[in-house]
Amino acid sequence: MVKINNGVMLNAYPDSIGKDMNDIITMLKMPEFENAFSLFYVLPTFFNSDLDRGFSIIDYNINEELVSKDDIAALDALNIMLKFDIVLNHLSVASPQFKHLIKYGDASKYKDFFVNWNEFWAGNGVMNKEGIVIPKKEYLDKLFMRKSGLPILNILFPDGKERPYWNTFYQKISYQNITVDDLQSIQHLGTDEAFNICEIVNTAILENKDLQTIDLRDYGSYRNEMLGIVNRNRSYLGQMDVNAKSPLVWEFYEEVLAKVGSYGCQILRLDAFAYLHKEVGESNFFNKPGTWEYLARINKIAQKNKLVLLPEIHAEYGLHLHDEVAKEGYAIYDFFLPGLLIHAIEKGTNRALLSWAKEIVEKGYQTVNMLGCHDGIPVLDLKGKEVNGVYHKGLLEDAAIEEMMNLILDRGGRVKNLYGADGRKIGYYQVNATYFSALGESEQKLLLARAIQLFMPGIPQVWYLDIFAGANDYEAADRAGEGGHKEINRTNLSVSDIEAGLEKEVVLQQLKMIQLRNTSKTFQGAVSFSETTDEQVKITWTNDGDFVILDANLKTHNFSITQAQNGEESVWKVCS
Repeated sequence: MVKINNGVMLNAYPDSIGKDMNDIITMLKMPEFENAFSLFYVLPTFFNSDLDRGFSIIDYNINEELVSKDDIAALDALNIMLKFDIVLNHLSVASPQFKHLIKYGDASKYKDFFVNWNEFWAGNGVMNKEGIVIPKKEYLDKLFMRKSGLPILNILFPDGKERPYWNTFYQKISYQNITVDDLQSIQHLGTDEAFNICEIVNTAILENKDLQTIDLRDYGSYRNEMLGIVNRNRSYLGQMDVNAKSPLVWEFYEEVLAKVGSYGCQILRLDAFAYLHKEVGESNFFNKPGTWEYLARINKIAQKNKLVLLPEIHAEYGLHLHDEVAKEGYAIYDFFLPGLLIHAIEKGTNRALLSWAKEIVEKGYQTVNMLGCHDGIPVLDLKGKEVNGVYHKGLLEDAAIEEMMNLILDRGGRVKNLYGADGRKIGYYQVNATYFSALGESEQKLLLARAIQLFMPGIPQVWYLDIFAGANDYEAADRAGEGGHKEINRTNLSVSDIEAGLEKEVVLQQLKMIQLRNTSKTFQGAVSFSETTDEQVKITWTNDGDFVILDANLKTHNFSITQAQNGEESVWKVCS
């Protein structure tokens, strides 16, 4: 097992501060940030992408609007290592591979690079009148869905026929208004008739109506020709699932890992890797043993490029997938900590939090933990799960999770749901809010949460907005429209915002704790959790005679940090 550097990791987009990466580097060079971070998880707008704030990758070349090679050199000079994403499961419809498929259809070399839905389910379902294979009920019921409806996007091929392709995450088809000139190819169609058809169709496009079913009134005989013209002018947005059974996909992975390694990447997060392996009759989320086989194959490529892999997976604690991933020798994301800390602080009890902390130590997990992040506050992850008729407990009871989630919603959070194959909501996935707002915008609670995070075993990952006690950005979430719930916690800060923030105690106190965690060798030693009353948390790190102790009260939210180094002891109290 390769051990990841144990310092503190900044997490941000290249343009989260100011206008580009250079402004983030300017911030990192400020005296208040000296020695604060050893790593930087740069989110994937570092690369060329088109939606989902970077997670719909067009290609893995540097996005020169936001990042330069000088920026990479500057981070290296600051001794800050880089962590990137590779989005294993999908690529943008604007990727060279998918554009080639749309242009050349069945003649494209990338025909099998993506997953043709109908070919995948051939013989295992019935084709409906729209030309889409509907899998047998026993297969469809097993599918793990990230959105309502079938996970497909219909693509128009050059022969004029549509093909459904697997699309687990995001999709959108946009239709352009048609003109009288566009309809000139329709024989025996007069100018007045063409004008009236354009008016009907363009109104339907504006009102987002189904063009297959609009009433063309007296012009119904022209429907098929009109639809052909409209469809040829449509455009797509989407994240198309790649076909891991294609040799070309693995050639692509080889190229990408070598490329990100050349940028200085040392840790590579595998986004959505659990969706990559697909098999008829499986849930198509962490299929076994296929997912393990793919992961091992990716790891061989990573090792060639001196990259440490960090598989990203959201699943119920009761499934114990985190345990399986760790046993295979991989570091894991601690998606349990954000919710556990909110529960501990709001309910004044350490039980669930310390149960998880002790499991990390006892099982030797390598973790990357967090408070806030670019995504949401995980909820699903804390739950129990029935496996083969046996219920495995979660880290929190369902009622406690529901109570915590409702509290965050009452404080302005938004919800991301999970769906069944029939489109019904089957559960909550995560709550979207800034961590500060989730804690009721209490600066003392935020400082306590940060202190506990920094004293937990693993690498602390710090969302840039949390440092500055960012509150929910409702305007951004509303402006982003449907699916824009994540923007509530992605506010871009200006350089002047940073300067103003550095006048606030909640910011300076966090940075002081972050610097301690990042620079003290004591945190490279052993950690222990003292037996205390339910309302206390006492965490001690020791290394070669030195120690550092966090002593916190979950009821009052006051805490102290005691440090002994080279025989000298100091106490730092943080009280409301």
